[in-house]
This record gives sequence, structure tokens and C-alpha cells, in this order.
Amino acid sequence: MTDDRGGDGRAVPSGRLSRLGRFGRMAGGVAGGMVAEGARRLAAGERPRMGDLLLTPANVTRVADQLAHLRGAAMKLGQMISMDAGDILPPELTQILARLRDNAHHMPPQQLDRVLAAEWGRDWRRRFRQFQAHPTAAASIGQVHRAELPDGRVLAIKVQYPGVADSIDADVDNVATLLRVSGLLPRELDVAPLLEEAKRQLHEEADYARERTMLERYRALVGDDPAYVVPAADPSLSTGHVLAMEFVSGERIEALADRSQEERDRAAHAVVALVLRELFAWGTMQTDPNFANYRWQADTGRLVLLDFGAARDVQPATRNGYHRLLMAGLDGDRDRVREAAVDAGFLGQAAAERHGPVVDRMIDVILGELGRTGPFDFGDRAFISVLREEATVMAQDRATWHLPPVDTLFVQRKVSGTALLCARLKARVDVRAMIESYRDRPPVQNA
Repeated sequence: MTDDRGGDGRAVPSGRLSRLGRFGRMAGGVAGGMVAEGARRLAAGERPRMGDLLLTPANVTRVADQLAHLRGAAMKLGQMISMDAGDILPPELTQILARLRDNAHHMPPQQLDRVLAAEWGRDWRRRFRQFQAHPTAAASIGQVHRAELPDGRVLAIKVQYPGVADSIDADVDNVATLLRVSGLLPRELDVAPLLEEAKRQLHEEADYARERTMLERYRALVGDDPAYVVPAADPSLSTGHVLAMEFVSGERIEALADRSQEERDRAAHAVVALVLRELFAWGTMQTDPNFANYRWQADTGRLVLLDFGAARDVQPATRNGYHRLLMAGLDGDRDRVREAAVDAGFLGQAAAERHGPVVDRMIDVILGELGRTGPFDFGDRAFISVLREEATVMAQDRATWHLPPVDTLFVQRKVSGTALLCARLKARVDVRAMIESYRDRPPVQNA
């Protein structure tokens, strides 16, 4: 979820024709912008590339605003890509995706009333002592409202945008086409399996009955651990398009960036420990690392966990692959790391063979960081630029481009997003010791 900073609501286009029309207008506007920019550059004696014409500031704004208006899968895919690859994408595309993370519009009151009347009946307001019309948060698939029941209990009511579930497949295909036309997705790369899996997961995220089941399951897994808080669901008000749960207070976790080193480290430790537990102890992972899915309770020092639409079982092969890779890293064994990376699908065999020296240099950089004793300083990201420079060499060889298994991609999305959050907090966490604690505890069967 994205915290809503105010502003006017914008009705979500719910019909297929209206959504298709939005994509059509967006494509037409982008094409018009390309023609105008091309004419301007030709008049100036330049010979612009197609990518230069597509990713102009005006087109960046046009695409981001239209995807934000559509919400649903179109916006969600942009958020997913930005969390995974923000460090390596062209800066113009990164700007589009950053706008999507921060630009969720909410439904106007009339549309909200129609949605809730369809779910709860026309007299739905009588169920509450108070229902806050303006959402506390708005995101790609739904928005959240604060409500108080007659008995005094305070709930968070997550309401799905109308038409979002029915538009997922078409939206994913349209966004993929947009990326193809831009040249940002190479034709040599077969992304069909990834797109199908993205559709499947987005359908799951749009199923609020499933999310309630995962919320209850996750709450049971966390149990009475004092480091975390998971809200309890309210089944009486939950449907396939509305999820009701207890309202748990907490502040945005990014707000910790200005707090003491000790508090930042404590929060980051909880986040990293959670990922390791999901991967190796539970076999169930909430794979969406959006910062808004965390809240921090400064008075209790507890991490509030929200949004379980992207929770999923992690396949045993994926969990075992991560375990072998991390244990080889702890041992500082470059050959075992390379072998484990290929076996797990992180690294393609062709890339390992054709770019062996580059791969080995990258592994050595990672082993150097992992081999340090004591807390790892996430605020020191100097090694990232070194890895990026080495990776550029392989990236230019499109014949060796490789997509990891889909299950691995979703897990790595959570791992990468967690590292990004820790870097935002400039936290220091003894990651090596935390990983070491799982050396003699291989991944258990799925909970």
C-alpha cells in the first residue's frame, strides 16, 4: 500500500473497453510525443534513436499518469519492476516506475459507495459507528479505510477497485507490449512464463478471501514472537473483494531513517530475520517487499506486518538452492558458489561459460562483503557500483541472457527489496551470523 497524501479521487476505469481505451489514448499520446520530439531533433540536425524519442520527459509523465489512473495489474507490474531492477534500468523508465510507487489515486466517494453496497448491501453504513470516507492508504489493487464498530473495535477495511480482477490478463499483456515496443525487453528473451506467473499471482492478490486465509496462516506462524505484530482478520465483514482486519497503529518504516542507529538496526534486524525464517523455517513467504507493507511501533519496538496477497509457498528446490548458495558463500568457496548459482538458476550456464572471469570477479566482490565479521553496513553500497560495472559486460551479450525459475524470481524480489529497505535505513546488521545460524538447520518441509 502507498500512504495517501490527499488529493482528489479518480474513478477507476472498470470496464474492459474503458481500460482498453486508456491504453489506446496512452499509446496515441506517446506516438504523438515521439513525432513532435523527432521533428524537433531532426530540425536541430540530430539523428535520434527510437529509445530517445520514446522516453522523453513528457512521455514519461504521460505513461506514469495513465498507468496510475488504471491501477490494477498495469500499476502493480510497474511497481514490481521498479523494486527489482531500479538500479539497472534506464533513468527515464526508473522515473516512470518511481512515480507509480508514489502516485496511487483513490476512488471518489460515489464509486466507493457502489462497491461497498454490492458487497454488504445498501444499508452498509449501519454496520459502523464511524467509517472514514477518505482512505488511509491507496495502492494498485485496493485502498484501505479506517472504521469503528458499534462495540468500539477499530478496523482497517481494504476495498478492491472495481473491475481490477477482470482486467489482469489484458493489462499484463498491454504493459508487456509497451515494454517490447520501447525496446526495453529484448526479443531474444522469452518472458512468456514470467508473464503467465505474474498473471497468476495478480489473480491471487485480487482474491481477498485467499488473502484472509494467508493472513490467518501467517499470524499463526508468527505466533507470540515479540518482534512482530500481525493484525487479526474479521471474517464477518470480509468478502472476496473486501478484507476487514483489526487496525494496528504504527508509523511508516521509512520514517526511521532519521532515528538513532540502534533503532534503525533493530528494525532492520527484524526484517532480515523474517526473510530467513520465511525461507528456511516456514516455507511460506510474503513476496511483496513494498515498504508500505511494514509499520514500526516505536513504543514497543515491534514490526507490524501488512498485506498478504502476495504470500505464497516456496518450492523445496528453491529453498534448498538458496541454502547451498549461502553456505558456500559463508565458506568463501568461489567454485561452489558459481556451481550453486547455476544449479539454482540465478546464473545461466552460457553466461558462466562465456564470461567466466567476469562471473568470478563478481563472486569475489560478494564473498569479500559476506566474509567480513561483525555487522554488515547496508549504508555502504560502494560494492554495488563495482557489481553493476561487471554485470554490464554480460548484459551486452544478449545471447546469454537468462531468466531464473519463476519461484526464484519471486523470492529474490523479497530478498532484494529487503536489502533496499535496509540500505534506506542505513542499518547495520550481522547478516553473516544470522545466516550461519541456519548452517545445521537445512530447510524444513513447507509448513
